[in-house]
Amino acid sequence: AGEHSQEPLLLGAAPQTSSDFGIPLPPPTTAQVGSQSTSIIAVDQDAAGSAGASAAGLGTVGPRHRKIVEPKWHAPWKLLRVISGHLGWVRSIVVDPGNEWFATASADRTIKIWDLASGVLKLTLTGHVSVVRGLAISDRHPYLFSCGEDKQVKCWDLEQNKVVRSYHGHLSGVYSIAVHPTVDVLITGGRDSTARVWDMRTKAEVHVLSGHTNTVASIAAQGADPQVVTGSMDSTIRLWDLRTGTPSSILTHHKKSIRALALHPTEFSFASGAADNIKKWRFPEGRFISNLSGHNAIINCLAFNNDNVLFSGGDNGSIGMWDWPSGYKFQQIASAPQPGSLSSEAGIYCCTFDRSGCRLITGEADKSIKVWGEDPDATPETHPIEWSPEADPKKW
Repeated sequence: AGEHSQEPLLLGAAPQTSSDFGIPLPPPTTAQVGSQSTSIIAVDQDAAGSAGASAAGLGTVGPRHRKIVEPKWHAPWKLLRVISGHLGWVRSIVVDPGNEWFATASADRTIKIWDLASGVLKLTLTGHVSVVRGLAISDRHPYLFSCGEDKQVKCWDLEQNKVVRSYHGHLSGVYSIAVHPTVDVLITGGRDSTARVWDMRTKAEVHVLSGHTNTVASIAAQGADPQVVTGSMDSTIRLWDLRTGTPSSILTHHKKSIRALALHPTEFSFASGAADNIKKWRFPEGRFISNLSGHNAIINCLAFNNDNVLFSGGDNGSIGMWDWPSGYKFQQIASAPQPGSLSSEAGIYCCTFDRSGCRLITGEADKSIKVWGEDPDATPETHPIEWSPEADPKKW
């Protein structure tokens, strides 16, 4: 008994005693601990204070004080214009750096260029032989990049309006594309479960970012490390070191396919969207901040503007408008399918704000492109904030 009493006790574990003799028993061995499914789990630091202390039986020690951010008032958004012209689902939208035109990609195998102010069709680019799934535009070159389910990645010269380069290497359909903002590389991801980094000029494949076990459905690129973020249908997000082509972090918090990623324009943070939640993350390590809960749909697209508004578009045509710092959803509306469309064709596949952040463009399953803007007549009195602080906004 004397020897056993000198043994260190597990943190927070009450000394086990024999009911007959009152003698402290030795702590359980590793095998016993394993058989009882007991484990030491790494808990997020903010949650560690309360969770760890209560589990250890040390009394209630509160978590680090978490500042509750009150939402800022934003004007609600309304539909301004509906643009028709595509013959298939509109799968991707990008806006010209000069904010004069935008391009859309569709399941009708075409890319169309539209005037942003008037909504008039300026140009139709043909060349893909299957659904065009992604578009990206370079801020530093007169190039538009496209990818599609025909495994092709194309570089279009917008001064000549023709394909000047093709990037070959994907083994299946290419679903997502991003242009690096400061380095002349292009990142594409697809059904072959890889993201590929291409030298824009030489067409060489610089890296194959492998590790995902399902379709890479969303990609984001930025100038600071981690320079590439990928979201996959294997429900993980990977942050990549572009120099070595290896993941610096793997985020496994989502339980569903991640179809949307959006980088915040001024904060060093990003949002990811899946059917379970929209999640808020902090760079560089990919620290989980909180959930934005309430958009109960498969999230196909996310977009930020400079006014801290996050837009989320759902597969059922639902739209959520969020105040990013507080996570408050200040508007939820449904995008109505166009006359002659089925009700099941109310789905939002892609979205982007224009360069001013004052207009929002969405591409939808009813083959239309919708332009949204803030309601100029709305005031905090006509559309008050209905918000109460959540007891525990940080849930896994």
